[in-house]
Amino acid sequence: MSIQTTIATAVETLPPTLARIARTVRDNPSIVVDCTINELAAACDTSVASVVRFCRAIGAGGYAALRVSLATELGRESVQFKEPRGFGSEISAGDSLREATSKIAALELLAIEETIGNLDYDVLESAIDAIDASERLLLFGIGASRLAADDLGHKLLRIGRSAIVLSDAHEASAAAALTATRSVAIGFSHSGTALETLRFLQTARATGTATIAIAGAADSPIAREAEHILLTHARESRFRAGAMVSRIAQLALVDALFIGVAQRRHAHSVHALQRTADATRPLRVE
Repeated sequence: MSIQTTIATAVETLPPTLARIARTVRDNPSIVVDCTINELAAACDTSVASVVRFCRAIGAGGYAALRVSLATELGRESVQFKEPRGFGSEISAGDSLREATSKIAALELLAIEETIGNLDYDVLESAIDAIDASERLLLFGIGASRLAADDLGHKLLRIGRSAIVLSDAHEASAAAALTATRSVAIGFSHSGTALETLRFLQTARATGTATIAIAGAADSPIAREAEHILLTHARESRFRAGAMVSRIAQLALVDALFIGVAQRRHAHSVHALQRTADATRPLRVE
């Protein structure tokens, strides 16, 4: 995971003082390159000791190591996306529409690269095994994460797999309570802290159902509840209607799951996709 993504993810789990430092650096990573440790502490209204604790909390040996990591990463990404120095900073009021959309597009590309680049293929394989062997699939996510659940449900439907996308928390808990072996429950949550999704997975697991979490943090409550954890890596912008960048990362994992399941029964999947395409063709305006 990149240092910027590590910092963005840590905001959800760090103590308040360290989370304030993380938000400042997340929103303007160049501040670490440009400022001394004393200047950053002052900008965050905290102490130098707290900045040192923040560095250690995110896996950096100290402030000097954090500066080197961020400078290297910002330089590499500026070259990759042909953006000026300060590429990683938040969208500002002074950005042109072209600059703002370029920043979002670059972050979405990075989300896909980092999510797939850090994918644990052993976990992916075991999740695919569980789905392939299942007779009943339950998919659930709240808010924007529901879009990823809908997408996987639609894809599985097109190859003849029975997948139920649950519409609300009451329905999800009720369905999870009735699951059993040869069932799979998949919970989607970028933060990994959505209470409704956590309860859904807890209820499903208590019945002996296999559980899969698609989450943005390995140490989040939802990830801890699942047998199979697939992690997204995304740096979300403050300008977001629900998820933006994280949704792209979730969809990348959805596609990886779908392709893996479809490949297990390749001939059947190709035939099913052709039949469903033929069935919907008359519904299109020529």
